[in-house]
Amino acid sequence: MFTYITREETHMYLHLGQDTIVLKADVVGIYDLDNCTASHITRSFLAKAERAGTVVGVAEELPKSFVIVNTNGKTTIYLSQLSTATLQKRSAAVGFEL
Repeated sequence: MFTYITREETHMYLHLGQDTIVLKADVVGIYDLDNCTASHITRSFLAKAERAGTVVGVAEELPKSFVIVNTNGKTTIYLSQLSTATLQKRSAAVGFEL
């Protein structure tokens, strides 16, 4: 986790793997890929997002989770090799709640 402090406010970041970090305030949710893709609704959502070009893979290995991030009204889905437990522990390190 990274913290960048300015005079006006504190920006907290979540490291998703590889060289990818996102602003924690922009995180909509962290989801387990195995559990969520059992639903045809989630599979359809991810397929539609991939066709729209809003899915970003940040995993060298098989992804374990996906993180939905909304930045300035634009939604991006990151596929991460980190488990949801690891991402949530990183998020909770400074009181981040989902």
